Amino acid sequence: MRWTTEQIADQSGKTFLVTGANSGLGLVTARELAAKGGHVIMAVRNLGKGERAAAGIRGSVEVRHVDLADLDTVRALAADLHAGPTGIDVLVNNAGIMMPPRQLSAQGHELQFAANHLGHFALTLLLLDLIRERVVTVSSTMHKRGRIHYDDLDGGKRYSPMAFYAQSKFANVLFGLELHRRLRQAGDARRSLIAHPGYSDTNLQTAGPTGVAKAFMRIGNKVFAQSAEQGALNQLYAAVDPRAESGQFIGPDGFGENRGWPTVVQPIKPAEDEADAKRLWELSERLTGVRLSSADLRR
Repeated sequence: MRWTTEQIADQSGKTFLVTGANSGLGLVTARELAAKGGHVIMAVRNLGKGERAAAGIRGSVEVRHVDLADLDTVRALAADLHAGPTGIDVLVNNAGIMMPPRQLSAQGHELQFAANHLGHFALTLLLLDLIRERVVTVSSTMHKRGRIHYDDLDGGKRYSPMAFYAQSKFANVLFGLELHRRLRQAGDARRSLIAHPGYSDTNLQTAGPTGVAKAFMRIGNKVFAQSAEQGALNQLYAAVDPRAESGQFIGPDGFGENRGWPTVVQPIKPAEDEADAKRLWELSERLTGVRLSSADLRR
């Protein structure tokens, strides 16, 4: 079945938080959810770009600041949302950076791991008591090339932009599946899903890489990529369709999962390793200072 935005039911009365919502997949996601009556909190790093993006959306939206690579701003956003009048039905962990030269975050972590994984890990746990329905974490087919470099987490010994991007996307899958398991073990009916957009034409591929890699990505986007609108269908399905089940990984149904329509896909076997997921979870708790409280789980 070819699932499209026409199959999104009325979302009136629901609140969505979408990170990285000022461009690319996040902007498409925010636009489509608002068009269906949802209220969308657009969590963005650059408020000016966020406000300009929001001005082009029909529907109920608000813009909030967060830099996922800076845990101080993650905590500030969570505190602001807790002070507000309403909860969040769905959190879409969409924001990401891809293949920049080696940099460290404000807290001293490798930038891709910080922004793509640690920031979303902390945000999810800090907001879990507000979330009513589900969490969607956006990964990539590049998770298939990933592993966690426990002995060189910040890339100080040996850094490859692609390898550390793959690490962060592998971490997304480990996290999304482990959150699913912990919710289920607690008898909590909320859902944790993962999605990936295949190869979609966004500024992700050109904002981070430099030199030859950037030129290659620019050509690839023009020749091989599907549109951001098509790629975003996967996370939209995961976010709103009642048939989307906790623990599922949603991606394109085409060859190599690069293009196509949303379907259930399989992560690589190492990403389903429960011992590795637990190890990453405990490491992430230490690095962020954020822990899952039993009070945040609902029986």
